[in-house]
Amino acid sequence: MDPNTERDLQAVKDYLDASMARDTERAARFVAPGFVCRFTGGRVYDAPDGPTGFNAGRYKWVRKRIERYDVMPGDGQTVIYSLGYLYGEWPDGTAFDMNRYVDRFTVRDGLILDTDVWNDSAEWILDPSIARS
Repeated sequence: MDPNTERDLQAVKDYLDASMARDTERAARFVAPGFVCRFTGGRVYDAPDGPTGFNAGRYKWVRKRIERYDVMPGDGQTVIYSLGYLYGEWPDGTAFDMNRYVDRFTVRDGLILDTDVWNDSAEWILDPSIARS
């Protein structure tokens, strides 16, 4: 992997680490001016505190078990997918695990331009029996 691609991947890893720690100030260091986060349910945020604030109401706590990163260098930017599972507790204290997620990042010069976030949480909230399948 070339040094620019490695730098871009490290920015994503550092951003995710800060986000999971709910350290939005640190996470903001890894996003570019004009950052856009397209979050589950069609929510759009322009800073890391948007999705973190939403998650504070959706979960008692949540973490990511990152299974892998798929890294695609491009012409001046890198597209990075982070794939794995969410685990944590719902607001009522019920534990959950194996909730699939995919995050897609576009990164240039070590700063995240945008990200798209998908996971199974909405479906699990609508039908909790799915989580036990």
